Amino acid sequence: MTESLVPGHLLHDGHPRFSDAEMIRRRESLLAVAAERGVERVLLLGSNRNGTAVPWITGWPVTREACAVVDGDSPDTLFVGFFNHVAQARELARDAQVEWVGPSLIHSVLAELARRGHGVRPIGLVGPHGLRLRDAFVEAGIEVVDLDPDYTALRQIKSTEEIEWLRVGAALSDAGLQALAAGLRSGLSEWELADLVERAYVPLGGTTHIHYFGVTPMADPRRANPAQHPSGRLVAPGDAVSVELSAAFGGYAGQVLRTFTVEADPTPLYQELHNVAEQALDAVLGVLRDGTTPQEVQEAASVIEDAGFTTIDDLLHGFGGGYLPPVLGSRSRDHDPGGSAVVRAGMTVVVQPNVVTRDHRAGVQCGELVLVTEGGVRRFHNAPRGLFRTGTPS
Repeated sequence: MTESLVPGHLLHDGHPRFSDAEMIRRRESLLAVAAERGVERVLLLGSNRNGTAVPWITGWPVTREACAVVDGDSPDTLFVGFFNHVAQARELARDAQVEWVGPSLIHSVLAELARRGHGVRPIGLVGPHGLRLRDAFVEAGIEVVDLDPDYTALRQIKSTEEIEWLRVGAALSDAGLQALAAGLRSGLSEWELADLVERAYVPLGGTTHIHYFGVTPMADPRRANPAQHPSGRLVAPGDAVSVELSAAFGGYAGQVLRTFTVEADPTPLYQELHNVAEQALDAVLGVLRDGTTPQEVQEAASVIEDAGFTTIDDLLHGFGGGYLPPVLGSRSRDHDPGGSAVVRAGMTVVVQPNVVTRDHRAGVQCGELVLVTEGGVRRFHNAPRGLFRTGTPS
């Protein structure tokens, strides 16, 4: 068996597991912000692998459907979709009574609230949900309080244990990137690029968050940023390949972005694009600290526009337990005009200047996940930076 990158103390019966103290901290933090909004009981919702609050509080990664009822008076109740998923949910969920969701989530939740004597008090909701659930509460006379912004604020500042898990996710992502650098060559399909990276980190305990590839000929470029869905197109000599890669440990992913040229030196355009991206990356990393404003970030990256280029992707976004604020674009592609949220120590953010031509035909990616501190940033990733030539002809 390949030696895992996952420290043994982070596992329980082979599964990722946070400490009891960490889980208690989260639950108390959630209930505290709910109380500030006049709410005593919270529903955490997820569906089809979406909804980060359920695993954050209970330890159960969402599969089909999940809803946790959380308050300060009773143990949590976790409803799980697909009856055959209940058994493992009972193994992984922390201090929760796990039940099958039954034929109707709405019926099961209302019955649980009645059992707890909830009455018509307000209830807080966190996570993806449909209008039918809200309508059911309205019909029952229960006011719904949206706690998504409050929950998001809790997730922005990482605990010591979360930072440790993110370091594992970064190491797994680096392993995938290293495999891509070693194996990338002409004749491979984009599907095979995905296979390359997954075979590097899956045996080490990693799971796929994303792996996006942008493959295009440098002589006649037609893609400026990584595509979200790979194709059967074959990589060819003279291609540029940009990658956005996130492998995760227990839902905590790193993120590393790099650009390669295949069996050819970069063209002058691609070399210039990457030079500007590296300058922007260094400039943004140089200003990040506790209290950095969006305006400071954009000003630091203004070398992009000064060079006659623009961006498509985010310049900076929060990451780790979700896609989090702040989400900032460069000066010519502002993602949040008028935004005033500042960067705070304890946030983990991805800095990723995707410098592209103004016609959006050619572009590069560089950057990675970092931890913001009082006076600067700390790296999670060990992957080398640069524009790399790779591959030998097939």
